[in-house]
Amino acid sequence: MSQFTNEDEALLQSMLRQLLQSVKEKITGAPSVECAEEILLHLEETDENFHNYEFVKYLRQYINNTLGSVIEEESEKCTSTQSQSEVSGYDTLVQHVTKKTRESKQYREMMHALKNVMMVVVESLVNKFEEDRMCKKELDSETKKKSQSYYGTDNYSDSDSSFNQSYTFMSQEQLQLLVEKLDPIQPKEVRQEALQTLCLAPPSDVLSSECWPNLRKHLTMSLSDPDEIFSEKILRFYAKTFSSSPFNMTREVYTSLAQHLEFYFLSGEYSLRISSGLDVSNAEVTRILKKVRLLNEYQKEAPSSWIRYPEKYMEEIVESTLSLLSVKHDPNHPASSDFLSPIYFLALLDIKAVWFKKWTHAHYSRTVILRLLEKKYKSLINAAVQQCLDYFEFCKAAVCKTSRVNDFPQQHSNNEQKFFYTGSELQYIYFVHSLCLLGRLLIYKQGRNLFPVQLKNKKDCVSLTDLLVLFTQLIYYSPSYSKEALAARTDNYSPASLVMEILQVFCDQTGCATDCLYTDVVMDALLDPLQSLLNGTEVFINCLETTLIDIADILARIAAAEDGLSVLLYGGNKNSAKENSPTAVHIIVQFTKKLLHDDISLLSGSELLQVVKGAFIFVCRQMYRTCEGLQMLIPYGLHESIGEAWKKASLLSERVPTPVTGADSTSSISLDSKNVVLWEETLLDALLNFSATPKGLFLLHSTGAMSDCVSFMFNSLSKKHQANEHEEFDNGVIVAQMATTPTAAVALQSSGFIKTFVAKLWALLECGKDDVRITQPKSTPVDPIDQSCQKSFLCLINLLTYPAVFELLSEQDIPNKPMYSHREVPTDIINIIDRIIILNSEAKIHSLFNYEQSHVFGLRLLNVLCCELNTLLLLETKYKVSQVLLTAQEENVTEALEGPGDFIVDSLSVERNHVLVRINLIGGPQERILPSRTLDKGSDPYPWPMFSSFPLPKCYLAEVPRKADFKQALFRNLIPMQTSRLTFWLNSDKVLDKLMSILQSPGGQSEWAEICRRQFCKIMKTRPDTISGPILAELIEKFVLHLSESRSNCYFSMGRYEATDADVKKENLSSVQQLGIEMTVRYGKHLNLLKEHAENELCFVLMNCEQFLKQQQRAVVSSLRCLQGHYPGYDWFASSVFLIMSGDGEKTLTFLQQFSHLLVSAFLWIPRLHMSVHLPIATVESGIHPVYFCSAHYIEMLLKAELPLVFSAFHMSGFTPSQICLQWITQCFWNYMDWSEICHYIATCIFLGPDYQVYMCISVFRHLQQDILRHTEAQDLQVFLKEEALHGFRVTDYLEYMESLELIYRPMLLKDMRNIRVQNT
Repeated sequence: MSQFTNEDEALLQSMLRQLLQSVKEKITGAPSVECAEEILLHLEETDENFHNYEFVKYLRQYINNTLGSVIEEESEKCTSTQSQSEVSGYDTLVQHVTKKTRESKQYREMMHALKNVMMVVVESLVNKFEEDRMCKKELDSETKKKSQSYYGTDNYSDSDSSFNQSYTFMSQEQLQLLVEKLDPIQPKEVRQEALQTLCLAPPSDVLSSECWPNLRKHLTMSLSDPDEIFSEKILRFYAKTFSSSPFNMTREVYTSLAQHLEFYFLSGEYSLRISSGLDVSNAEVTRILKKVRLLNEYQKEAPSSWIRYPEKYMEEIVESTLSLLSVKHDPNHPASSDFLSPIYFLALLDIKAVWFKKWTHAHYSRTVILRLLEKKYKSLINAAVQQCLDYFEFCKAAVCKTSRVNDFPQQHSNNEQKFFYTGSELQYIYFVHSLCLLGRLLIYKQGRNLFPVQLKNKKDCVSLTDLLVLFTQLIYYSPSYSKEALAARTDNYSPASLVMEILQVFCDQTGCATDCLYTDVVMDALLDPLQSLLNGTEVFINCLETTLIDIADILARIAAAEDGLSVLLYGGNKNSAKENSPTAVHIIVQFTKKLLHDDISLLSGSELLQVVKGAFIFVCRQMYRTCEGLQMLIPYGLHESIGEAWKKASLLSERVPTPVTGADSTSSISLDSKNVVLWEETLLDALLNFSATPKGLFLLHSTGAMSDCVSFMFNSLSKKHQANEHEEFDNGVIVAQMATTPTAAVALQSSGFIKTFVAKLWALLECGKDDVRITQPKSTPVDPIDQSCQKSFLCLINLLTYPAVFELLSEQDIPNKPMYSHREVPTDIINIIDRIIILNSEAKIHSLFNYEQSHVFGLRLLNVLCCELNTLLLLETKYKVSQVLLTAQEENVTEALEGPGDFIVDSLSVERNHVLVRINLIGGPQERILPSRTLDKGSDPYPWPMFSSFPLPKCYLAEVPRKADFKQALFRNLIPMQTSRLTFWLNSDKVLDKLMSILQSPGGQSEWAEICRRQFCKIMKTRPDTISGPILAELIEKFVLHLSESRSNCYFSMGRYEATDADVKKENLSSVQQLGIEMTVRYGKHLNLLKEHAENELCFVLMNCEQFLKQQQRAVVSSLRCLQGHYPGYDWFASSVFLIMSGDGEKTLTFLQQFSHLLVSAFLWIPRLHMSVHLPIATVESGIHPVYFCSAHYIEMLLKAELPLVFSAFHMSGFTPSQICLQWITQCFWNYMDWSEICHYIATCIFLGPDYQVYMCISVFRHLQQDILRHTEAQDLQVFLKEEALHGFRVTDYLEYMESLELIYRPMLLKDMRNIRVQNT
């Protein structure tokens, strides 16, 4: 069927007409011809009756008859060949058959025939349409002569569609004739007929004609015609123009309407007054509202298109609008204040000033609007401010009289249609509009620059701060509502809710918040109710509980921003803080404590009391989860108050019945019981957030809620299937902080957190995701650790600090089972070590699905863990890690006919080689050489020698000059020196000689210590290399001796201790200490600092130190393994001093005894305060060292202030500076710095004070800033900081920077360091 007969053409014509009639509404509703075409093209997708149209059925049958055989033939070909390479799958088969069909001859013939016949059909339809139109025109003209046209009374807006009208195309002569007929001097009938004809003409033709200016003039005048139907017909034309014409044309229509309204409001005809109210059913009012509504609808739509046209077009619209809204009565007129101006009508239709929000959204239009407001129409802003002030004065007066505002008109609460608005209601509507307009205006810098404004009835200008104080006070004096009214309300137009919306937006805009909120005056206004309640003065506030909740919401948002937090803590101006006026933080925390103690009588018995408490606890939480905020809150003991409240809530929650399965939840647990549980969780969450900082975690331990908080955190994380990024960062930081303390580490274990984490890790390593359908084998990971496991790897690193490792593993043995099932999932850290690190049996290897990937993961983990030397000693002594790796290397060789085979270079052997070198060689960046873990290109991809037994190949030991060689080189360098350099060198020696002389004979100099410090700094800046070896030993020995002889310089009580016999057996020491001694001596000999028999000397020192410190320890009953006896780690500081003293045991022990009297010993010598009597019993029982809750706390605090980018990088990585700093300090920077820099670190802290330990770490972070930022982006910050040495860091390079930090922070740091003996510091 390729040819069409005349009958077919007639049939197609009727079917096509039927189709077009069915979709007429869709097509006529389209704004343009292009849109109408799109509707027809996508009709099958949008019309559910598409396949029922006769035209569609006919086409389907025609295509089937023409192409059916072709389709069947191609389908059979594909089925018979079953060529998988060519056709595979149903979709591909369909595509293939479709392609072949469209390429066929039959398809081309069919399309040609269809095209020809449809051209004929469409042409016939068009001709028929023209005939029908002409007939209709003739009938219409006859009808007009016999009867008057009917005019509708619909509401008109720019959303009316131009396609709902029939168009009559007119020439310029016809349009000119229409203009003449529309002249107001013409008879009414002539004008009405002309207007009817005009409405049928395309608006674009009318607006682009030469006679449009005169027509516009006539239409504007006719809008005031007393004939309501006639003026509404003009509005209909305006509405149609708005909807179907481009912006450059509609602007003239808009300005015409705006000018008409402006003239009308200024004319004598208009007489509406505010005091008389407004009856919207009145005909005159209805006409005004329709016109204003048409303007408002266009105002909302215009911004979407005006950017595509010249700015002057947009400026015309803006200026005509502002001019209209600025219309006022003559000020001298007696009724000027009662004049119902246009802005009241606009506010009635657009109460929240959506038009202004849209106009100021884009910079393009905002600039014009704000410029015009500033230069010509500032009275609009003045009027809005005045309206807000008037409303506030009314509310204030009402509150003072009745203590409650409940009679001021508000939003109509029921759903009945409202026809009359009283004067008070109109004023309130205008107030809401003004408030929203001002709130939007203040978001922008240019808008804020419009202030201050001068009001007529006020002597002083109203500044930006005054306006914000006004907004704040509106919250307090907002009318109260019943619960029923609030529940039924969909759009809340109460002042409090509106102001809250505005202030919340301000809080989210940094610049806006700084200018508007972060001032002392605004803060005082926000805190005024709190201050009144604290002082017990009378409070005139509507709905006190709701007001307090709103205040807390704003304060919490302010505290969430850095600048806002600073304002709360230190006031609007840090440098000029008022001594007699406490900053916001003090008022907030005092008020919160009173709330928790139920000490505010006005709130007693309130149903919302717990909500108010929770809101203000959250404000405090935003502050105390930062180091600087916690410092301000500590004196108030807020953690104790929250802890006591939690204990009470916990007792109540124990009485809550357990929900019964299948029972109705409402009957099973009462609402009060749910509130009790919710309140307990709120308090636990508040306590948990103390652990975001080192000192906060220490305070949390003192409340006794550590285990409950960890369980709460674990349960919360388990319930949340997906957390946002901010929550992930926060949770990572909290877990990293907790893992640094033994108590929290045990709590993580007992809560099930570690068990769940290990199970998830194992699923990622060995099982994959259960919900992923496997259609093809997974690709082999390219990275050593697959991307899917990277996050878990970093979490495991955060978790396994030495305190956690010691608590979890010190009494755990490797299972070493004879058989492991594939279904056996690890549940603990020891299982992870057993299954993927210590693979010392075939059973373990065969139990892994992904042996190589899992073992590489384990070796990488081991590598990071062993960077912490105490962890290395524990793993080596308990699990013989080195021997396991050596055995694995020995077995990983090729088979040879004679002699040992060659090592097989693969990913596992390369990883093992790196780990073996790292854990058996101590040294800084220039003292040891670590083999690469990647292969090079070329003939020798791995040039590093592998080994299966000790000692290590010498290529991994860097060359260190011997003492004699060093002196000779020094002497040789002196000979060729220029005079200036030689003078500088000799002057440096004079400084050293002067320091020595002062130390040897301090005499009666009262400030000799300060003089020594200054001389030491000079030497460090000029000749830092001299501060080493015997000179360093003598310097610190003399300095510490003189300090310890002065009672004022001794922080710890002076006691006597007699050393035991020098012949101390090494076997009396623990295995950890024995291995530590071996490593220390090996390192000392590598540095040429020790002689052959140094081991006995070091044993003598460590044994006597242990005995000496044991005399100052208290007996503690604790389940913590670290408190079961001696210090759980190795004494790296004593070993460092031993190396400084060149292996002299007697001198080392004497120095350490004298050094133990000084405050600095508490922070440099970690074992010094283990279970010490000098610390409060609560501190000892926590197992938390002062280095953590004091030094590490201030490191985080200073890092945020001095290096905010680095601090943010840590937070984004879910890692904490305190964890890595505690590791550095505990092992005296061994493996991170070269020996010379370690000496400078120790000497600097001894001479300049314990606070230099903090400044030293800040300097290290400053040195590493770019590396930290880079590795944060690479998501391996933890690995980088733990594995990498501090390349290029020299203490002397940062000494001046540390001195600058001392000037700012020393008073605060030393005060806190001296308070470690005080309970709950």
